[in-house]
Amino acid sequence: MYAIVEIQGQQFKAEQGKKLFVHHIKDVEAGKTVEFDKVLLVDADGAVKVGAPTVEGAKVVCEVIEPLVKGDKVIVFKMKRRKDSRKRNGHREQFTKLEIKSVIA
Repeated sequence: MYAIVEIQGQQFKAEQGKKLFVHHIKDVEAGKTVEFDKVLLVDADGAVKVGAPTVEGAKVVCEVIEPLVKGDKVIVFKMKRRKDSRKRNGHREQFTKLEIKSVIA
């Protein structure tokens, strides 16, 4: 059984026991449970339910493993040729690591 769930504007395939890295969720602590009810699709052994826009009564229960995980560094380099113009910038995304405990449909 799996579900397609929307978490902070992104869609993820949620299966029991799977670990996800989602955009940083504020005010969560390690070991706490979080529920997401924006379930767009549920597949229960071949029986597919598609929501319009969400599936009624379906939710995904997750446990927070790490509330703040920093992603890889991304370097942004802009250059205009023959103009002696260069700009170098970078950032690191912040994520929250979740483990899916159950998919309720």
